[in-house]
Amino acid sequence: MTDSHIITGGCHCGAVRFQIAGEARGVVNCHCGQCVKTHGHYAPYSNCTKADLEVTDEENITWYHSSAEARRGFCSKCGSQLFWEEEDSANTSIAAGAFDVPSGLKTLGNIFVADKPDYYEITDGLPAFPRGDGGKL
Repeated sequence: MTDSHIITGGCHCGAVRFQIAGEARGVVNCHCGQCVKTHGHYAPYSNCTKADLEVTDEENITWYHSSAEARRGFCSKCGSQLFWEEEDSANTSIAAGAFDVPSGLKTLGNIFVADKPDYYEITDGLPAFPRGDGGKL
């Protein structure tokens, strides 16, 4: 987790802005098939509690149920991938590329490495888990 401070971000066109006023988890790179398909490559995500996340212009977010367990939120104007939420979770995951810089976030590790495409190798030396991390990151 980062120190508690305000972290801001938004989509490419600026139609959606958000801020986290609290703690944000460091970044976890997800290599699952859904992330690769929706992002065009692996997807780096942070997360925070829904209570700490304030989103402006929420009407510009389109939610897509990518599975029975989760949904993904993207800007309906520019298509930027922004959020991932597991059903009934108190947290929202935020695409790390959507944060304004500097965010102060650091990458913690890699998940779903067993599903990664064959065109790249993971060479960052960070913890890597074949599936989810089981709450270790």
